[in-house]
Amino acid sequence: MSKKTIIIIVVIAIIGILAYTKYNGMVVLNEDAKTAWSNVESEYQRRSDLIGSLVKTVKGAADFERTTLEAVIKARSEATKTQINVDDLTPENMAKFQQAQSGLSGALSRLLVTVERYPELKANENFLKLQDELASTENSVRTARNRFNDAANDFNKNIKTFPNNMFAGMFGFSEMARFKAKPGSEEAPDTSFDFQ
Repeated sequence: MSKKTIIIIVVIAIIGILAYTKYNGMVVLNEDAKTAWSNVESEYQRRSDLIGSLVKTVKGAADFERTTLEAVIKARSEATKTQINVDDLTPENMAKFQQAQSGLSGALSRLLVTVERYPELKANENFLKLQDELASTENSVRTARNRFNDAANDFNKNIKTFPNNMFAGMFGFSEMARFKAKPGSEEAPDTSFDFQ
């Protein structure tokens, strides 16, 4: 074997080993991000389940405003209809998912504000427990979204840095979308209390 042939074989072997290790690294980070996304979905499912129980408890209160309750039920239905395939986490799909979840959060906020006018409901032990669980779940949702963003960030940095960027496209890896804040949420809410 000539020296030239040996050099070519060594270069091909080095490129092969490099491609092998880079590919495996990308797969691991991609799977970590997918797992983090599954945890986000799991928290949203828990929230949806709790809202169902909360709605049933509120329905039992006499003279409760039907339109507010129906808005929560409809928003919950819309939010659970919007699903994303973990292999298709595009910015567009993420935006649709976030919009559906935001609609549910808004309807739920209106429900909890309306509940303030019903002392018998506020005193209901089951309702108070569900309200606490829902607040805890909202914190868990936030944590799961942040962890997903961290995992997506690690994956995206990995596929964009040299020499990984040369292999990422070749292996079919592309940037993963992240959760973004709702438009306008960067502005602090107006909290003026005018008791005139």
